[in-house]
Amino acid sequence: MEVEAAKMIGAGLACFALIGAGIGIGNVFSAYLSGALRNPGAAASQTTNLLLGFALCEATGLFGLLVAMIILYG
Repeated sequence: MEVEAAKMIGAGLACFALIGAGIGIGNVFSAYLSGALRNPGAAASQTTNLLLGFALCEATGLFGLLVAMIILYG
């Protein structure tokens, strides 16, 4: 039973990456919105940077979730 408990604790700790991903996504969208409101003409050119930042932050969270699933079921 101790090994199962260690697996659960490890999977829970691996899911902390999702917290960082949420904070990162919030920062990316907040910076984009702030810049778009200051200079609406440049907002369209920054959409690529917005999507790239979102994808990188989300990938970090998904990697953490993947590690948690590997710990639990691998």
